[in-house]
Amino acid sequence: MNSFRKYSLSIVLFCTAVLCAPNRAWSQAPDIGLPNAPSPSGSSRPGDAASEREVSWKSLPKDFLHDQKGIWLFPLQLAKGHYWLPTLTVVGGTAGLIYSDPHTMPYFRKHAGNLDDLNDTFDTQITTAETIAIPATLMFAGYMRHDQYQVGTALLAGEAYADSAIVDLAVKAISRRKRPTDVPPGGAFNDTFFAGGKSPFKGSAFPSGHAAGAFSVATVIASRYHNHRWVPWVMYGVAGAISFSRVTSSAHFPSDVFLGAALGYTVARFEVLKPR
Repeated sequence: MNSFRKYSLSIVLFCTAVLCAPNRAWSQAPDIGLPNAPSPSGSSRPGDAASEREVSWKSLPKDFLHDQKGIWLFPLQLAKGHYWLPTLTVVGGTAGLIYSDPHTMPYFRKHAGNLDDLNDTFDTQITTAETIAIPATLMFAGYMRHDQYQVGTALLAGEAYADSAIVDLAVKAISRRKRPTDVPPGGAFNDTFFAGGKSPFKGSAFPSGHAAGAFSVATVIASRYHNHRWVPWVMYGVAGAISFSRVTSSAHFPSDVFLGAALGYTVARFEVLKPR
């Protein structure tokens, strides 16, 4: 584990060095580094809401309250006939996975020993640190390079993370679902809702906060830098690995992770990144 922590630290330092490289170096390798800002000549599509969204430290509290209002009043949009298809897709997918959870979790528990390296790589503390380190590194690099677009991207990623965390904790407090680790060896994975999680801050599994946080951050960065094809692949790849590790480590059921990922994506893409 100590060797991996050193490896993780080296990766973060490497990313920081790349992001903070002088503009001259960036201009010599435009397909590797993140741009200072979307170019009007075509690096971002005209009317791209994700690229147009502006934020600052001063506007952040007001923006956060605006987001929360939109999130919690979302049922009114459904009442008006909007967003039914994506909503039914998420609800249907979550319901289907909840039904299959008692059948899939025994497999992951049985083969947990084969995934020790993965689980050690993506344990709870490391994945939390990695998710937070990404926007923190972007912000540091943005200030070093005097790149306001990059600083704004980091602020938006933090805003999305906080927005998804509030919703995640609220659902956890209601669902109070047992974690797979709460089920004794040989026990059944049925009747897990309203049976665990004495508080939303400890124990409740539904949905996965790690998946929500990882996908909220990934969606902001992938959307803001979609013109660099490698960015969405890397960001969603990392978010997917973090989310999958929550199942292999028996910290969450597949349905917890699916809903958490959907929550992080939708909050970031359709609320945080809307132009103001």
